[in-house]
Amino acid sequence: MAPYPEYPLPANEIQRLRELERRAVLDTAGDEHFDRIVQLASEVLGMPVALISLVDRDRQWFLSKLGIATKETPREMAFCAHAIADEGVLVVPDALLDDRFRTNPLVVDEPHVRFYAGAPLRTAEGHNLGTLCVIDREPHQLSEHQLEMLQLLADLVMRELELRRLATIDPITGLYTRTSFFSLAEKEMKRARRQALPLALLNIDVDDFRQINNRWGHRAGDRVLADLCNACASQLRPQDLFGRIGDEEFAILLVDVQGEDAMGIAEAIRNEVSSLHGVFSHSDYQPCISGGLTSLSDDDQGFLDLFSRADQALFLAKGNGRNQIASILAT
Repeated sequence: MAPYPEYPLPANEIQRLRELERRAVLDTAGDEHFDRIVQLASEVLGMPVALISLVDRDRQWFLSKLGIATKETPREMAFCAHAIADEGVLVVPDALLDDRFRTNPLVVDEPHVRFYAGAPLRTAEGHNLGTLCVIDREPHQLSEHQLEMLQLLADLVMRELELRRLATIDPITGLYTRTSFFSLAEKEMKRARRQALPLALLNIDVDDFRQINNRWGHRAGDRVLADLCNACASQLRPQDLFGRIGDEEFAILLVDVQGEDAMGIAEAIRNEVSSLHGVFSHSDYQPCISGGLTSLSDDDQGFLDLFSRADQALFLAKGNGRNQIASILAT
């Protein structure tokens, strides 16, 4: 048992960890843009230590750091593990006078933390991924202006993180690209195995999509894809993973669901697409999708096995007349 109080868990902890993972920045190489922000935080606030800390499941990992040598610490020791449970900046003027931290090894031993201030790195969805924090070995107080500066710098960190996320996103649909989808799906599969949770995959294809580009041009085709993806997304949950796999091919990883529940979501998606109006009401074209559904099997060696089986089911749906969902049960 740790000789200090346990850290609080954010109410959205499971989805917060998933969002952190989907940012794909953990354990990456150093980045000069983040390093500049850390240096600015140190100099503007007059602190010898400044960090961009990402709070993982059981550790805090430093995306950028100044003033300390270590790359990560256990989460139970992390001041940032407390900071992400709140919305505002967490300030600890003197850690030796704070019951949460006075017996913490980071306080009583190296690096002898006495002062801490951490601004949460908050996503648009409300998940605190970590903090931009500053640390000193002497007690301190920060002015309101200094606290505002720390938060503004944290906002810059989030802007840089968002720019990196956009590199994994298809610009037309706003979905994950094929490469990023496969990478994240592999991680979701490992999580499902680790936690003994179900997982389902729906591969979909837009029926007769080429006629849109042939009759009305690629701009019309892009509009159809964007509207179709919004219709699909309206039936999904935050934990589900949605990606564009090809020109008119998509994949949806349904997290913690299988069987009839997964088929219910798949049919809801198909019906939502079939009921799209707007630009479609002015022509004889009505978008429809075919889908192939399957669930995670004990025999699946990797995500590609799951994906291939969903694709086989998709071929069945298209061969049986399209505008339908076919499924192949895992053996």
